[in-house]
Amino acid sequence: MSEEQGQRRYDSLRRTTQALETRAEIARAARTLFLARGWAQTTVRDVAREAGVSVPTVYSTYGNKVGLARALADSADLSGDAPQLLAELEDPGADPARQLSAMAGFDRRLYERAGDIIVLLREAGRTEPDLATVYRDGRRRADETRVQVFSSWPKEVLRAGLDVETAVDVYAAICNIDVYATLTTERGWSPDRVEQWWGDVLARELLT
Repeated sequence: MSEEQGQRRYDSLRRTTQALETRAEIARAARTLFLARGWAQTTVRDVAREAGVSVPTVYSTYGNKVGLARALADSADLSGDAPQLLAELEDPGADPARQLSAMAGFDRRLYERAGDIIVLLREAGRTEPDLATVYRDGRRRADETRVQVFSSWPKEVLRAGLDVETAVDVYAAICNIDVYATLTTERGWSPDRVEQWWGDVLARELLT
């Protein structure tokens, strides 16, 4: 194979890699500026300048400013390492208690690595309907995962008087960004300690 053929062979991979790098750079720039200035004070032009790309490149990559917010929400979900959660949930040896611990571990990673983004979307969503939708979509996806897991258990696994919907509500009341922030920031707990406590409390509150 000639050198020219080899170069052509990798052109597609090179373009894909460059596109991914551009997306990541824009997302990083958006995160930096949104957190530093706030949603309302940050423009697409600001993000383009910070990322070192043109304004049309930002629009073609993410569509608009709301698209950037969706990208940040997606990156936050990835921070929790969904593949690891899926592997732990599908482990043949994982009983309900271990599955709850796996879900608590995912939430710990999510809040530890991307809690600032979650708070940003929630707070900005109070005045920006589009961002409120982005935030609600993220919460809805989390609830859907919990419904799927809890619904897969035999009915006698949940504590007496609990149905799946109520169990999802209880989970959300225990494992959320505000509880995590209070324990780690105000009370000095380590993320490991929060995760362990969540696992213990969830098992006690939800399981027979």
